[in-house]
Amino acid sequence: MRMDQKSKPATENGHVYRQRFSVPFEYVVCFTKGVFAADNPLLARVLSGQEPGRRHRVLCILDHGVHAAWPQLDQAICAYFQAHSHALDLVAPPLVVTGGELAKQSTEVVDRVHAAIRRHGIDRHSFVLGVGGGAMLDAVGYAAATAHRGVRLLRVPTTVLAQNDSGVGVKSGINALGTKNFLGSFDPPYAVINDRDFLQTLAPRDLRAGLAEAVKVALIRDASFFEWLEAQRDELARFTPQAMATMIRRAAEIHMAHIAGSGDPFERGSARPLDFGHWAAHKLEALSDHDLRHGEAVAIGIALDCRYAADAGLLSQDAQLRVCDLLEDLGFRLWHPALTEVEADGRRALLSGLEEFREHLGGVLTVTLLSEIGRGVEVHTIDPDGVLRAIDWLEGRDAERDAAQ
Repeated sequence: MRMDQKSKPATENGHVYRQRFSVPFEYVVCFTKGVFAADNPLLARVLSGQEPGRRHRVLCILDHGVHAAWPQLDQAICAYFQAHSHALDLVAPPLVVTGGELAKQSTEVVDRVHAAIRRHGIDRHSFVLGVGGGAMLDAVGYAAATAHRGVRLLRVPTTVLAQNDSGVGVKSGINALGTKNFLGSFDPPYAVINDRDFLQTLAPRDLRAGLAEAVKVALIRDASFFEWLEAQRDELARFTPQAMATMIRRAAEIHMAHIAGSGDPFERGSARPLDFGHWAAHKLEALSDHDLRHGEAVAIGIALDCRYAADAGLLSQDAQLRVCDLLEDLGFRLWHPALTEVEADGRRALLSGLEEFREHLGGVLTVTLLSEIGRGVEVHTIDPDGVLRAIDWLEGRDAERDAAQ
């Protein structure tokens, strides 16, 4: 830790001090299979990494959807901790909580985790182990970050979207007051363990949803990765294990590199490159009453912003068509009726997402668009008429695809 305290000259109101210090953050992201197999030492090593001589107390929170798909998982978790009892102490059987977007729609999950932390005496030297999808991990992470001003959190993401994006990041939160992620915190996890076995039981729709975030990071950060996604589109559309594993690792690497190298890991400024395609996506999720998965909404948001950028002359028409072609070949539909919903005053409802996004940024509206594949550019104004033209274009493209089929 570096600390620097300077006194300014005394004024009629007294002395003024400028306090400044920095704290380094570090966490590991691991890729494995069979994380709860008794003969896999990874989890025990990670939990014991900083203090190998202690017996570490752990509260496990399990996503209901994961529990339903893996009905013996809670027993496997208990057996794992028993096998490693010299280093680990599971304070109670896994607590099963609501998963999916419902986990973020109220304080239910947060309240239950807070109560369990209090009931079992989990302190800042103990661990909360969250096993589940990205939305559930968001809620559990928020609970961990706000109990005792921060309890150590270890994430085991179980969806593609969580393994390649949200689960390896530094944010947590829940929806409130009609706004996406209105309550939340920036609090890096203690560690993340991605277990590819959990992907085996995901429905195709959930496997596909995670591909959108890989396309996103490729578009704003790595043209060669985008070209790889294009070359592997057939394998990815079939969810071939090797292609999916490579995609997840590379997307996670780019996501982590941005957090570490952007100079703004806790998003104090207004630029949010990792939210490319998200201003519309967040609004579409709400307008569709979450009929759209997050990744599905992001795919539409990416296509919308790429068409807008091409129409504005920022992005070439060829590049824009490549993006839409890839997303559709991966199985995304780049249209939803929510795009045409109107408010009471006749204004297109999606456009209010721009103001909500500005409020979420906490300052000047800043939207990431593409200047070319692999390179984002920040803009501070969005022409509503341009957005409406982009929506019309997507609707026409969707109609043509339906007619062709």
